[in-house]
Amino acid sequence: MSHKFSVKDKNKLDNPERRKLLPPEATLEKLHLYKGDIVADVGCGIGYFSIPAALIVGEIGKIYAMDISTEMLSEVHVRATENNVGNIEIVKTVENSLIVDDESVTYAFICNVLHETNDLSSFLQEVKRILAWDGKVAIIEWKKQESHMGPPISHRIAEAELIETLKHMEFQDISKIDLGDEFYGIIGKKQRE
Repeated sequence: MSHKFSVKDKNKLDNPERRKLLPPEATLEKLHLYKGDIVADVGCGIGYFSIPAALIVGEIGKIYAMDISTEMLSEVHVRATENNVGNIEIVKTVENSLIVDDESVTYAFICNVLHETNDLSSFLQEVKRILAWDGKVAIIEWKKQESHMGPPISHRIAEAELIETLKHMEFQDISKIDLGDEFYGIIGKKQRE
């Protein structure tokens, strides 16, 4: 059974400690998000990354803020309105069904969500489905180590395991991104053979 984040703890998704550990703009830049990207923020929560991503991709880009929680998506809507951001589309999803069309995004962003999935391969296959050819997947996960925050260590995914899963799914150009002591980042590309 996966460890699901509780909506009642949504205030933990944006606090001074998280902003220090994972500053959203700098983190997205490290993960090669660019102006004009069409982004699926999968498991967007309260929009911690959706709002800064919308500013980075600019008016020619777009953000699909995706979550299974209506309450989280309502918070994204409020934050987008408060920040006068108009290039975010809110998408209510169900696990392993991301709703949007095949090959409709150039950048799939998944932060601290994979450890919550019941079937990692099926979830990533759905992410791959919505990615355009040459599109990137950017993943942030908790390091598989004891920590004073985050999910139990038994629910965390080891970096090497995730890289192997991505290779098995034929993602290419897989690279690791240093995100400090608590998290790791991985980028992969969907390419034709």
